[in-house]
Amino acid sequence: MTQNKANKKFVYLISPNKIKGEDFYTNLALILNTKKVSFFQLRLKKETNRNKIAVGKKILKICRKFKVKFIVNDDPKLAKKLNADGCHLGQKDISILKAKKILKNKIIGVTCHNSINLAKKALKEGADYLAFGAFYSSQTKKIRYKASLKILRLVKKITNTPIVAIGGIKLSNYKRLLLNKANFLAISGYIWNNKKYKPLEAIKKLK
Repeated sequence: MTQNKANKKFVYLISPNKIKGEDFYTNLALILNTKKVSFFQLRLKKETNRNKIAVGKKILKICRKFKVKFIVNDDPKLAKKLNADGCHLGQKDISILKAKKILKNKIIGVTCHNSINLAKKALKEGADYLAFGAFYSSQTKKIRYKASLKILRLVKKITNTPIVAIGGIKLSNYKRLLLNKANFLAISGYIWNNKKYKPLEAIKKLK
């Protein structure tokens, strides 16, 4: 779970909301081949379980090839079925303790919004990483919680558990988060819906 500084694998890549066509898989392989990605999260809110399994199996193969951890959003049972590396839980999802019963020693990450109290609770229950955000406005997800850079510094004082920053992260602001000790940056729209750069170009700009 540690960040590999030499490799600069600081990207926590989240899937687009919809995955259509073979282009996605081609682009994903090119992106993971840049060795900037540590995690890939499958986040398909509106798909059937059957489709999630079909898509997940293809993505898992690509992640394994490039040694990227494959995480499933919200659903520990699906994560287990896909033999994923772990699961990401929101505050309204199943508890960490219940997820651990399903996934045993797999990675479990938790959304903590902008709250130190939620972070402390997640740490107590054994979360493997903590996600905070949104740091910036985002087109990908409706923003209910706004996080400031101060939260990163506060969390670093209480734990060495890796921190993932999320929300509107792009070329103009990503360095600020890394400088404020975020271990990983959760990125989606900047890669998949970038009007200026193709996915591979977009990730190559993050140095």
